[in-house]
Parts: sequence; C-alpha cells; structure tokens
Amino acid sequence: MGRVPRHLWVTGDDQESRFGKLGREYKQIAFDKKVFAQDSTIEWVTPGHPLFECVRTEVLKQTEQDVQRGAVFYDLQRAQPARLDVYAAVFQDGRGNKLHERLYVVQTELDGTLSIKQPTIFLDLIPAVGQTSCLSNPQKQQQMSSQMEDLGQDVRATIPDGDNLPDRIGLEQFLIETELNGFLVEVQQARAKEIKIISDHMQISLLAIINRLQIQYGELFDKKESGSEETGLDGRLKQSDDRLNELNTRLDRRRVELKQENNCTIAAIVPKGRAWVLPHPDRYAPDIAPMVSNAEIERIAVEVVIAYEEAQGWQVESVESENRGFDLISRKYHAEDPKTAIAVKFIEVKGRSQVGEVALTDNEYRTAKRLNEDYWLYVVFNCATQPEVHPIQDPAKLDWEAVMRIKHYQVGADQILLANQGDN
Repeated sequence: MGRVPRHLWVTGDDQESRFGKLGREYKQIAFDKKVFAQDSTIEWVTPGHPLFECVRTEVLKQTEQDVQRGAVFYDLQRAQPARLDVYAAVFQDGRGNKLHERLYVVQTELDGTLSIKQPTIFLDLIPAVGQTSCLSNPQKQQQMSSQMEDLGQDVRATIPDGDNLPDRIGLEQFLIETELNGFLVEVQQARAKEIKIISDHMQISLLAIINRLQIQYGELFDKKESGSEETGLDGRLKQSDDRLNELNTRLDRRRVELKQENNCTIAAIVPKGRAWVLPHPDRYAPDIAPMVSNAEIERIAVEVVIAYEEAQGWQVESVESENRGFDLISRKYHAEDPKTAIAVKFIEVKGRSQVGEVALTDNEYRTAKRLNEDYWLYVVFNCATQPEVHPIQDPAKLDWEAVMRIKHYQVGADQILLANQGDN
C-alpha cells in the first residue's frame, strides 16, 4: 500500500488509545482472512484495525455535510414515498464514559406514521437518477433540485415537500419512547451487574488491605503505649496512619465513582442524515413488474418455509425486518445439548403466485456470494394455490442475469427447478 497520507496521521493519533498506533507505512494488506491465513506477513485490515478505523473516520468527516443535506433513493418494493432520518444515540454513565453509540433510522410515511428501521435498510435501496420534482412547492423543488445536482443525483420521481410531517422534536421523542428507553433499561441492567462485580471485588481487596494495616498499626500503637523506645517507632506509626487514611479515602472515592458509573443516561441524539425513498419509476415496466413482490404472497411463502424447516427438526428465527440479505436463520440443535447448534442455514425466501422468474436484490446477491454454502434460497412456487418449496444451497452458483437499472439479479424458473432437482 505504501505510505499513509500525512493528513491521516492526526486522526490516527486521536484514535490511538482506542485502536492502537497507526503505522506510517504498510506494505501488503488484505481484507480477507483466508488471504491472511496463507501468508502471515500480510497485514490483515478489518474493523478495529487502526488503519481501517482511521479511514472510516476520515471518510465520515469528508462526507458528513453531504449526508446531512440529504439524498434520494428508489425502492422497487415501495408503493409510496417515505422519509428516512438517521440518528446516532449516545449512552454514557454518570462520569461521562461512553457506553454505547448506536445508529437508528426513523421512517416517516406520508400520513405521518413513524417506525424504526435498521440502518441496513439502505443496503436494499437504489440511488436515484432522473429529474427532481417537488409537490406543491416550486421554491422547494428548485432548492432540492439544486442540492441533488450538487450531489451528482437526478430524480425522475416526485419528491414530497414533507412540510406536514413530524419535525425533529417529534422524531426524537418517538425514537426515545419507542427504542431508546428500552435499550437504556438493558444498558442499566448490564451496567448494574458490572458495577456489582467491580464493587464486590474492590470491597474485598481494599478492606483486606485496610484490615491488615489496622492490625499492624494496632501492634505499633501498643508498643508505643507500653513505653517502647524502639528506634523509628513514631515514624512507622505516622507512615501506617497516612497509609490507612489514603486507603480509606480511596475506598470512599471509588464507592462514589462506582455509584456515578451506575447512573446511565441517553447523553445525546445526533441527526446524521436524511433521505427520501421513492417508488422506483420503472416498477410497472413489463420487464420489471414481475420482480415487484406481493406482500401477501411473500407472507405465505415465509410461513410455508418455516413450517417446512420445523417439520425437519430445525428451529427458525425471522430477521426479515433487519435487511441482512436473508429472511430467516434456521438452526439444528444437538440432540443431547439443546443450546448447541450443529448446523445453521441463512435463508432468503422468494414467493411466487405461480411459477416464474426469481430476483435477488444487490444486497441479497452479495450476501449469497459471501456466505456461499451457508446461504440458502427457498423459492416457493404456486403460493396462491398449492405451495411448492424448492430449497437451493449456494444460489450464487446459478446463472444470474444482472438488471443494472434496478440493481437486481434475476434467474429463470427453469434454473430454479433444475437446481432443486440436482440438490435432491
């Protein structure tokens, strides 16, 4: 890689206490652990590595203003526009120590309905292209068009003005009541357990030392009271007394500090950015419409797949709302140890009312390629009549066709059926 640019050194120095020292020069680096396993002389760069974290921080600095000004995305599966507001919530204790910092996304529908989404929601969105158009406010339309042009974005669909939607105060209040208060309780409970362990250990260790010093002090005091003329006795008494006072002060101070550390609060809610998500303008095009999912069909498909897995002795967890690139996690547990999973499947479910083409989003396709044989595509054909489950392991091996204007990958029904027959 060569020398690290000088302007990154300051950021590296600021973060040294958290991530370690940033090198001034790196030779060969790799992001894949498999590469590192083959050659240990290569620097493995991953989250937590000082170079990775330094670049991450620097990119955020350079893009923060653009992110806060806003962006526009398309969503093939969305029928109505929605606004997404990204917040960072900071939790800290009574001494100002940062305990957690989390990203949250508040989604606002046009009717004012609010909901919390995972930040991974952006993985399934498509950057907008086209011309901007803003409802009912020509001045705002011109302003937003100018902003999108500055950001290198064009928007063909209509952007609502959003004037009647909840403001920042309303969004933050909803975030606090819906999500932050609940997480704060979890933080407080976890912190209380930590503080109790620390407090118990501190009490035992310090009180044992204080007790030993008190015994020594008592012995020295008895010698002095008995008229002993031992050389240095007064000095040793003074040292022992000072040490006892120091330890007692330290004990009292730590008790106060631990009490403060046990007080957890929501320290800050910082707006990080805003985006509008619009229905994709080509969602009704003949070649694209079949890729638009039907909520009822998808619900049926998920229920069928869960029943299919459970019938084979697997336990299924739904992660549909988390935009991970798959819908379900299916685990098979050890017969004699029900807490130990011996096999795991990451399952993406696709439902079709009849038999037809199947499409993966860019996020789903990349996740399939990353997880390889651990990733399963379960296609459920004929959901509207007699559902048929076709499980396919490592679906990235199929001959997918990229549909670049919607960042999806599609494959014909014949390949699904053929691949499923091959697996069986």
